[in-house]
Amino acid sequence: MQLKKQILVLFIGLATFFTSQAQTKYAVINTKYILDKIPEYKEADKKLKVLGDGWQQEIDAKQMVLDKMYKNYEAEQFMLSEDLRKKREDELFIKEKELRDLQKKRFGYEGDLFKERQKLVKPIQDKVYNAVQKLAAARAYDFILDKSEGITIIFADPKLDKSDDVLKELGINN
Repeated sequence: MQLKKQILVLFIGLATFFTSQAQTKYAVINTKYILDKIPEYKEADKKLKVLGDGWQQEIDAKQMVLDKMYKNYEAEQFMLSEDLRKKREDELFIKEKELRDLQKKRFGYEGDLFKERQKLVKPIQDKVYNAVQKLAAARAYDFILDKSEGITIIFADPKLDKSDDVLKELGINN
């Protein structure tokens, strides 16, 4: 939270600096509000929720089976021979690994849910971004800030980007 405050203070300072240096035009939007008003987004969000809930139920069912296997093992382990105990422990290890792999496959970075979100939501987000760029060009905004999840610059006029100047100052040719 402290870092967010520092970033916000820095951003406000930069915005004040730019405003005092030139007539910088900026606007603020709320992409969450915008997306919530788009019927295709609502539909995609519902589909993702149904998929996610179904996959979570699948994982929960496998977790229950694994929990039962652990309980049975704990109750019986003292009565099992060393070989049988080792075999049961190996089975538990394999089942646990399968469950972790399934969780990762469904919900992990670039997992099934991520891929579905990319397929269903990204085109809608791209439409919003294109609309933002058109608005920025039509009204000559230098910055458009998104306030939906903290302050994020969603559009900045490329002529304001001084990254190449910083590289030059560092002695790095691009």
